[in-house]
Amino acid sequence: YMEHPFLHDLDKLSLEEVGKKLSELYKKLAIAQRSGNGYLCGQIQMAIESYRNQHQVKLNELYRPQPGQNTPDFDSKIDIS
Repeated sequence: YMEHPFLHDLDKLSLEEVGKKLSELYKKLAIAQRSGNGYLCGQIQMAIESYRNQHQVKLNELYRPQPGQNTPDFDSKIDIS
């Protein structure tokens, strides 16, 4: 698959926003597949690829160790309250 050419500024979204959008796109893909619309499936798959790539970038940023640390600083990244 290739990334969707009309999706821009995905880097401005939060990890949660990217995850929610991926969930929506997978639901839309299922509907498009059931309807047999191949063109729409292709467009949605390209959008999914773009969001999946951005999701991976966000995860890498989250778990990358801070300068001078051997392990990531999870306390400052994850709020479970």
